[in-house]
Amino acid sequence: MPTIFSHPAVPLGIAPWLRRAPRSLIAVAAVTSSLPDADVAAFGFGIPYEHPLGHRGFTHSILFAFLFAVFAAFAYTRLAKNDVSFRFAFALIFIALVSHGVLDAMTNGGKGVGFFIPFSNRRFFFPFRPIRVSPIGAEDFAAKAGPVLRSELCWVWLPFALVGVLGAMTRGRTANRQ
Repeated sequence: MPTIFSHPAVPLGIAPWLRRAPRSLIAVAAVTSSLPDADVAAFGFGIPYEHPLGHRGFTHSILFAFLFAVFAAFAYTRLAKNDVSFRFAFALIFIALVSHGVLDAMTNGGKGVGFFIPFSNRRFFFPFRPIRVSPIGAEDFAAKAGPVLRSELCWVWLPFALVGVLGAMTRGRTANRQ
């Protein structure tokens, strides 16, 4: 998995393309993009990695992304003091959650991502796997952080920073035409 620090790069990178997205919704999407990794708690309950509720299991599935995005978008549109539609909030949060599994499927370690749990327990990786997997646990991470963070900078942060800059430039051009 990429670190929890890098999953927010996706919603932050696409945010400049979204004219109607308030900062509060972008913050919700950035936080929820790391939510699927809460499943590491399963290890503490004796649930093995390969189990549907194990690491990179149900919380990394498309169904979980859909269900949680429905919940989060509903809560956001009821609590936020703005005019963001449910559909817009849902779409951004859903993309943030699905992107988590996509990035994990691009890592060079682990046992794959259960995109289709509970319908299939099969785990998947993408053929292109340039992101170094982040070790689970603070002690392992501290010892191996350098190469992992450099990999994420190259394959996650820089591409999504470019996406964000292009979005901001496009937005600026559109504003200047009006």
